[in-house]
Amino acid sequence: MKKKIVIVGAGFGGLTAAKNLADTEYEITLIDRTNHHLFQPLLYQVATAALSPSDIAVPIRSLLSGYKNIKVILDEVISIDKDNHLAKLTDSQLNYDYLIIAVGAKHSYFGKSEWEKIAPGLKTLTDALTIREKIIEALELAEKENNPELMQKYLTFVIVGGGPTGVELAGAIAEIAKETMIKDYKSFRPEDTKVILIEAAERILSSFDKKLSEQAKEDLEKMGVEVKLNTKVENISDDGVYTIQGFIPAKTIIWAAGNQASPILKSLNVETDRAGRVIVNKDCSIPGNPEIFVIGDAAYFEDENGKVLPGVAQVAIQQGKFVAEIIKNEIPFEKRPVFRYKDKGTMATIGKAKAVAEIKGIKLTGLFAWLVWSFVHVFFLIGFRNRFRVMIEWIWYYLTKRHGTRLIVGK
Repeated sequence: MKKKIVIVGAGFGGLTAAKNLADTEYEITLIDRTNHHLFQPLLYQVATAALSPSDIAVPIRSLLSGYKNIKVILDEVISIDKDNHLAKLTDSQLNYDYLIIAVGAKHSYFGKSEWEKIAPGLKTLTDALTIREKIIEALELAEKENNPELMQKYLTFVIVGGGPTGVELAGAIAEIAKETMIKDYKSFRPEDTKVILIEAAERILSSFDKKLSEQAKEDLEKMGVEVKLNTKVENISDDGVYTIQGFIPAKTIIWAAGNQASPILKSLNVETDRAGRVIVNKDCSIPGNPEIFVIGDAAYFEDENGKVLPGVAQVAIQQGKFVAEIIKNEIPFEKRPVFRYKDKGTMATIGKAKAVAEIKGIKLTGLFAWLVWSFVHVFFLIGFRNRFRVMIEWIWYYLTKRHGTRLIVGK
C-alpha cells in the first residue's frame, strides 16, 4: 500500500515540497484554504494598483495537474491528531504517514484584534484589494470635500511597521499620491498628501545592514514620506492613529508591524516562540514526531550561529526541498542531516529605480539594486504568462508613470 503524505499550505514551502515529491511512489494530498498560489513579495503592488491579482497568483491545480500522484483539496486544516496520524479538516479527516505543515503566518496586532477592521494587514489577495480600494476611495472622498480639515484626513496615509512590507507600501503609496494618480484629481495638489511610516524601533528595515536602512529612509524622505522612528502606536480608531508622540488624523491606515503563526500549530502541543512558531529540530521535524515537519514562516529555526531564520520565500523553498529529500529517501531521524540555509541575499524596493539589497556581503542601492530586485522577482514568478505581463506592466509604468488597475468594485 502506498504511503501517504499530507502537505498543509500551498505557499512557497508547501508547493516546493509537493513538486519535489511528484512522480514518486507516495500518495500526496495538498490542502489549502485558497485555490491559488500567491507570489507574496509582489502583493503590495496589487494593493497599490500597479498590478492585477492575476499577475501574481496562479491556480494550484494548474501548477500540479501534470503530476498523477498529487491530489489538491480546497479546504482548511482545523487541527492535527498526532497520536492517530490524522489531519482534521472542516468536515472530514485525512490519515498520513508523513505530514508537512507550511501554513505561513498572518499579521499580528499584539492583542488588539479590534484594530484589524480599521488598519488591514497585507497577507492575502483579499487584503490587497481591500487596501487598494481604501486608498482610491480616500482620494475620491478628498476630491469632493470642501472642509480643509477633513480633506487633509482623507489625504493622509499611515503605514504602521518599518519592515520590508511597510517600506515598500510607503514608497508605492507616495508614488500614487504624489506622482501617478494625483494627475486625475482637480481639488488637491501632490503637496497636500501626506504619507507617514511609523516604526517603533530606532531604524526601518532592522534586519538589513545599518547603512542600507539609512539609505532607504533617505530615499523615502526624498519621495515625500515622513518616517517616524522610535514611535509606538498606542491606539487606532476611525479618526486616526494615537502614538506616544501624539495623534495623527488619517482615513487610511495600513498595518505592517508584526506576524503571528497559524492557530492550528497549537494542536501539535509542542514548544513555540512568542509569535506562535513551532521550535523545530535541526531536520525541520517537531520534537517527538519525526514524521511531522514544520517549514517556512510557521517554523522557528536557529542556524549554526544561533540566528533565527527570517520569514522569507527562500527559507521556505529551501526547507521544502530539504524535507522532500528526507521523505523520498526515508532517512531515519538519527541519521538525518542538519538543514543549512544558503542566504541568497535580502532586498527591498522603495520606489521606481530605488531599492536596497545585500547579496553575499555586497551592498547595493539605487537604480542597480532596483534592477536586481526586478530581475529576481520576475525570475521567481511562476509561469511565463505572469512574468511577461509583469514585465510589460513595469515597463509601461516606468515610461508613462501611470498605474494600471484603479477600480473600486464594491464593498
